[in-house]
Amino acid sequence: MLKQRLIHPEILEALAAAGHGSRILITDGNYPGSTRLGENASLIYLNLAPGLVKVTDVLSAILTAIPVEDAAVMEPEEGPQPAIFAEFQRMMPSIELTRYGRYEFYEEASGPDTCLQVVTGEQRIYANLLLTIGVVMPQE
Repeated sequence: MLKQRLIHPEILEALAAAGHGSRILITDGNYPGSTRLGENASLIYLNLAPGLVKVTDVLSAILTAIPVEDAAVMEPEEGPQPAIFAEFQRMMPSIELTRYGRYEFYEEASGPDTCLQVVTGEQRIYANLLLTIGVVMPQE
């Protein structure tokens, strides 16, 4: 039994096999997961029911397991910034969100560096988040 917060076996396996620069996509319930899956990405479904599990729940657990050097979001073409962006910033205060339009985000998220795609039941729109794994510094 693990003592850390992240205990999902397939997510842990994908993260353990990943390295610096690998990407993790956490999607909302509207994301076209099966048709936009990257060639190297493991696909994990955590969409138990509408609203369960949320993107921020997955992010919270993943942040206990890996360093993040970049986080990208899908920005709407018009209208206000989605409220969830502020929540992402609160959860990762040292990371400035990179913003992509819808199709540019799809291209980035389905690239060969994406090692993991986690589909959630998140109902908030534009709640897709593409994380880039940072470096684990050696312990002295």
